Amino acid sequence: MERIKVMVVDDSAVVRQTLKELLDSDPGIEVLSVASDPIFALKRLETERPDVIVSDVEMPRMDGLSFLRKIMETSQIPVVICSSKTEAGSDNAIKAMEYGAVDIIQKPKLGTKQFLEESKVEICDVVKAAYASRHRRRAPVAPIRDVAPKLTADVMLPAPGAGHIIETTEKVVVVGASTGGTEALREFLEVLPEDTPGVVIVQHMPEHFTAAFARRLDGLCRVSVKEAADNDTVIRGRVLIAPGNKHTLLKRSGARYYVEVKEGPLVCRHRPSVDVLFRSAARYAGNNAVGVIMTGMGDDGSRGMKEMHDAKAWTIAQDERSCVVFGMPNEAIKLGGVDVVLPLGKIAPEVLRAAK
Repeated sequence: MERIKVMVVDDSAVVRQTLKELLDSDPGIEVLSVASDPIFALKRLETERPDVIVSDVEMPRMDGLSFLRKIMETSQIPVVICSSKTEAGSDNAIKAMEYGAVDIIQKPKLGTKQFLEESKVEICDVVKAAYASRHRRRAPVAPIRDVAPKLTADVMLPAPGAGHIIETTEKVVVVGASTGGTEALREFLEVLPEDTPGVVIVQHMPEHFTAAFARRLDGLCRVSVKEAADNDTVIRGRVLIAPGNKHTLLKRSGARYYVEVKEGPLVCRHRPSVDVLFRSAARYAGNNAVGVIMTGMGDDGSRGMKEMHDAKAWTIAQDERSCVVFGMPNEAIKLGGVDVVLPLGKIAPEVLRAAK
């Protein structure tokens, strides 16, 4: 089986070596070359053709954003941004995704065994998704060996059952997305009116990047957008983005919807997990919820959407043609948890119709 060829571009020798080891450990990925800055990388690209480039944002001689734009103008090789920056670099990383980067991952933090083990799965999955996004199909690559068991939402809250839902007329919208989701969410949210029912979103994104992502959307949309904090009320005209590295659950207290933001293990190898959010919506909102599953690799959200569907919520999946990676929506469809499949541009009108 042919392996995905990757070029790593980073000015830190430690990061280059760590990423090389992590990626080479996957039988479906091969690091073709490494470069200490974009100038060296561009020189190598004259004779090499990687399938995916993993690049830092801030580097000497040429910054990562300029490098990204040059790649998009010439070779169109999928680029994954890898950055350890938090507040200072988050805005740049979000801009990078708008310029054409497929996704963002954080650099491994050396010395933390658990982080490296978790990062190995995330980094390799993102690289595979980047490759799949260019080829418009799931990459035929081998799974990672010796990976911890994939946990379900059971580790965070019980499955929905009878007697949990208090009757109410107030609607709530929950959305899950991963690879390609930042652009899809922007298109979805930009057309929502100020009186849209409260929205809670899980977008797979590293810690610290979600706050910058929310701020950017807030400046573009008529609805208010913020990173969710524990006990935030879900109200009309407000969109809450789940913070990176924490699970976000929808809860009810009387007629009030609110979010619970909490620690917990990876669910479907993600934190935050779409499955956790969707299960909580099934449990506490039932037929008053509208669920949307968007572009993304893997199956996170598929089981939770089926639970929402069984609880009589209205469920929507993004169609294959408009997805960057048709993984999460396809898995939800296969489980029988989707009421309607729509192109991205028609999802917002359907949400507003269903939430009346």
